[in-house]
Parts: sequence; C-alpha cells; structure tokens
Amino acid sequence: MKRGFSWDKAVFLAVLVTLVGSAAYSLLGVLSAPSGAMPALAHGKVRGDYLLTLLQCLLGILLVFLPSMIQKRLHVALPGGMSIVFVVFLYAAIYLGEIRSFYDRFPHWDLVLHTFSGLMLGALGFSVVSLLNDSDRVKVSLSPLFMAVFAFCFAAALGVLWEIYEFSVDGLLGLNMQRFAVVGGAPLVGREALSDTMEDLIVDCLGALVISTAGYFSEKHGKGLVERLAMRRTGPS
Repeated sequence: MKRGFSWDKAVFLAVLVTLVGSAAYSLLGVLSAPSGAMPALAHGKVRGDYLLTLLQCLLGILLVFLPSMIQKRLHVALPGGMSIVFVVFLYAAIYLGEIRSFYDRFPHWDLVLHTFSGLMLGALGFSVVSLLNDSDRVKVSLSPLFMAVFAFCFAAALGVLWEIYEFSVDGLLGLNMQRFAVVGGAPLVGREALSDTMEDLIVDCLGALVISTAGYFSEKHGKGLVERLAMRRTGPS
C-alpha cells in the first residue's frame, strides 16, 4: 500500500471529485434558479451565475487531465511537483474562486491567481524551448536571452487567449466572466469596463516577466533553474 501511494494521484482524484460534485451542484442550480437579476433564494444567485460555474467546472475537469495527456502524447515527464501545482491551481481558481466565492470574499483573489498563472506559464515556456533545444530532429542552440523572451511571450500569449475565451463566452452565453457589469447587471462604462481584463493581462505579464528574468540569469550563469523547470523526454524526440 505504501509503495503504491502517489501524492500526484491523490491530489488529482481529490480535485477531480470536487469538480465533478461542483458541476452537479451547478447543474441543479441552472435547472432551478430564477433567470434575470432576481436573487436566487438566500444565495443571491441567478441562473447565469450557476451556468458560469458549471462551465468553469466542466473546463476544469478537462484541464485536470492535461498534464497526463501531455506526458503520454509527447513522451515527456513533467518536472517534480508541476502536475500537483497545476491541479491545485485549478482547485483554487474554480472550486475556491467560483463555488466558495473567494472572488467576492477576497477582492484580489483573481489577481493573485493570474499572477501565479503567469509564473506557471512562463515556466512552461522554458520547458517548451528547452525541449526544442535538446531535440534530435531540430539542431539548434538557443541563447539565454531568446529562451527568456520566448518564455515571456508564450505566457503572455496564453493569457491573451484566456481573455479572448472569457470575452467570447460572455457574448455567447450572456455571462459576466470579464466583470464588465456590476452584480445587479448594470454594465460598467469606459475604463471601469476594461479594468478587470487589463488588470488580468498586466499581472499575467508581471508573473511571466519575473520567471523569465530569473530563468535568463539562471541560464546565463549556469544556476540550473531552467533545468529544474524543463520537461524531460521519455521517448523518441
């Protein structure tokens, strides 16, 4: 029993069960909650709120399988702890943020998560470029500066894609993922309507800048940070 225990699997199963249960709870809310701006019983939620939570849970269930899919499809091994960190991040963003209303309880919860996602995506960018650097098919030797710039741009681009996803879902389903309206439904105007999106993008870039700068100096002076962040090949490259 002891030999077969894995923290990765334990955390994975715990978060997966939490997301599946939260999705079922949200589906019940979608079916039973009133529409429009009327408060849903004592919880103050309407059908759109539950629909947003359901969508986030379903996306989280798909993403929780992403690390294992990457490892199997690309024949790579993720660095130690990265899978756990990614799954815990999903737990903090979806279950704590949406289900437990941490986004409302703690005003800067969203910014903290976006900053952390910038750090994670920057580290992933270093992993991608390190794999390219070590590939047998592509003979290249990339400079520390190029690796740092690539990692920053990689993280920033994914942050932009996430905001496009939120904008598209808001338009298609009438949700408020980008916080362009107040709780009652009245739309914000001018800079206030843009502030949530721009703050998310700014902290995404700040997180990516921190990890890219650290990776640059580490690679330039041989400190080994990039090697600890990089994925390792487990099959043919």
